[in-house]
Amino acid sequence: MSIFSAAIDALFCDPNLARDAVFRAGGTGPDLPVRVMLRRPDRIGEFGETRLAAATTLVDIRVAEAAAPEEGDAIVIGGETFIVQGQPLRDAERLVWTLEVRPA
Repeated sequence: MSIFSAAIDALFCDPNLARDAVFRAGGTGPDLPVRVMLRRPDRIGEFGETRLAAATTLVDIRVAEAAAPEEGDAIVIGGETFIVQGQPLRDAERLVWTLEVRPA
């Protein structure tokens, strides 16, 4: 285990940063318990001379817990279900997936 992997594991074990969740491959697969970090940043987009602010929901999940998430997978956090939309992205160390999600 690398120092980076140990640091990521420590962050995902911190109850102030991460939460328990359920991952469902394909949206209906078997429940897989995971730890996630939920973020809801605003993103700025531009269209011509106009700037638009849009609320987004992002979920970080360890690669060790979900090896290959795809669009259409579901994540249940505290009774709220989210659907993965778009292409999941991994961090530079290939330890964490960032998933853009929408409410189901």
